[in-house]
Amino acid sequence: MLSLTHRHEDGARLASLLWHFGPGWRMISSAMVGGGIGPGEWVLNAQVVGAYSRMDPIEHLRELAPGGPGVGMMTAASVAHYTRAGDAGVEAVATVGLRVPTLAALPEGVPDRELWPAVRDRAAGRSVPPDRVVSGGRVAFPAPGTINIIVSVPVAMCDAALVNTVMTVTEAKSQALAEAGYACTGTASDAVCVAVRAEGPEELFGGPRSTWGARIARAVHGSVLSGARAWERATGTVQG
Repeated sequence: MLSLTHRHEDGARLASLLWHFGPGWRMISSAMVGGGIGPGEWVLNAQVVGAYSRMDPIEHLRELAPGGPGVGMMTAASVAHYTRAGDAGVEAVATVGLRVPTLAALPEGVPDRELWPAVRDRAAGRSVPPDRVVSGGRVAFPAPGTINIIVSVPVAMCDAALVNTVMTVTEAKSQALAEAGYACTGTASDAVCVAVRAEGPEELFGGPRSTWGARIARAVHGSVLSGARAWERATGTVQG
C-alpha cells in the first residue's frame, strides 16, 4: 500500500512516499537504510531540500521511517510527482529528477557535464530560453536530481536472481532515459529497491529475458520514461 504524506522542514513543504508491504517480503537495495539483502516490511522515499546539508542522513531517515525492518532512501526530486507502472503483477514506482544527468564511465578527473535535452535542442538549431544558458554554452536548471526506483515482484527469488534484478532495473532505466532524449545512464545518486516474496518457489533468473525480469524491465521502463517526460514538462527543458 502506497501512502503520500507531507512535512515542513528547512523552510519547505516536503513529501514522503511510504510503500508498506507488511511481513513476508525480502528486499535488495542500494539505499542508505536497509541496503543489501534482507527482510523488509516497508520502503520510504523521503524528499529533502536541494541544498540538503545534514551530516546524519541515516539518522534523519530513521526519524521519518516506521519501526521494523525496511529500506529508506532520499531524494531532492519531487516525491509528490512520482510515476507508477505495472506489468503482469510487477509494480514499479519512480521519482525522477535530472538536474545533472550523468554518464557512468567518464575518464578520471573529467567533471560531469550538464547533459540537458536543451543542449540537444541547441545543437539542432532550436531555441533555448536565455535564462537557461550559462557560461560556455551549457544549460543550467534549478530543479533537483536523483532517480529513485522501487519495484514489487510477487514471487520469491534466490540471491543471484535478486542481484540480477538490480541490473535489469538499471538497464531499463537507462533505456528509458535514452528514449526521453538524455545522453546519460542516470544520475550519480540514484537508488534502487526490489522487493520480492520471502516464501515460495524461488525464481532462478532476474535478467531482462527471464519471465519476471522482462516484466520488471517493462514496468521500470514505463515509470522512468513517464517521470523523465514529466520532469521535462515541469522544468521546461524541451522546446517545441
